[in-house]
Amino acid sequence: MDGVTLEDLQKEIDRLRSELAAFHSKNHEALRMYKELKELEVYQAEMVKLQKHIEKQGKKLIVIFEGRDAAGKGSLIGTVSRYMNPKHYRIVALGKPTQEQKTQWYFQKYIEYFPSAGQVILFDRSWYNRAMVEPVFDFCTRKEYDIFMNDVTGFERSLSRQGIVLIKLYLSVKKSVQATRFEQRRTDPLRKWKLSEVDLQSQGLWDEFSKMKYQMLKKTNHLYAPWHVIRSNDKHQARIEAMKLILNHFDYEQRNESLSFAYNEKIVISAEKELEMMQHAKPELYSAS
Repeated sequence: MDGVTLEDLQKEIDRLRSELAAFHSKNHEALRMYKELKELEVYQAEMVKLQKHIEKQGKKLIVIFEGRDAAGKGSLIGTVSRYMNPKHYRIVALGKPTQEQKTQWYFQKYIEYFPSAGQVILFDRSWYNRAMVEPVFDFCTRKEYDIFMNDVTGFERSLSRQGIVLIKLYLSVKKSVQATRFEQRRTDPLRKWKLSEVDLQSQGLWDEFSKMKYQMLKKTNHLYAPWHVIRSNDKHQARIEAMKLILNHFDYEQRNESLSFAYNEKIVISAEKELEMMQHAKPELYSAS
């Protein structure tokens, strides 16, 4: 072609190759997302069946979602509840206590949201704020922390005797993954609202949070409401395993027997095993615990 050099042709070829690679990348990502949505939907359909069972049988369910900032609590709750009937479930995410609440019995503000017969309550953080966040940031006194740690097991046993099923999930995320998610929040205008001053400090306080997590799992894991640790570095797998765990607490009607409800043991970890792994990984951090 007149006026077109080999260099021009090479640049055009490189441009086309780049566009083709971008197209394949976007197509691959779209296919991955579609596949993941389909994998989630079969368990979300089971969650709908479970909700109907709870409503029909007049059962009461509380699921609490704990974990470090950016562990994926909010997105997991959204996945669990996406197709459920909003008339019979509630998501509870409480803010800072009011001056009046500060004068009340600590559990009082949570009890207000407890389920009636046929209801499901999903706590995005819970009374376990007092076991981790509050002591790390000095939002409570040592005495208040000690009282909570001594009382919480008895409180939860009482809930069980009252017929409330309590499922405690702790989402565990690596420090590097948390840092990546914080950076995504910082640079993404749609996620920026999630980034708080507490978030920005939490990376520097990683070991302090780890110590409090260790104590929480050690002292508040009990028969009536054991802790279930879920590795959430891969959000998709964490969502599937969390739904399996919730579903396996009930013998509900029309369970899809073609599905696997067996846990991935690399993702769902018992409190006892998590404590053992933490102690083995950093004995110097937990030696005095």
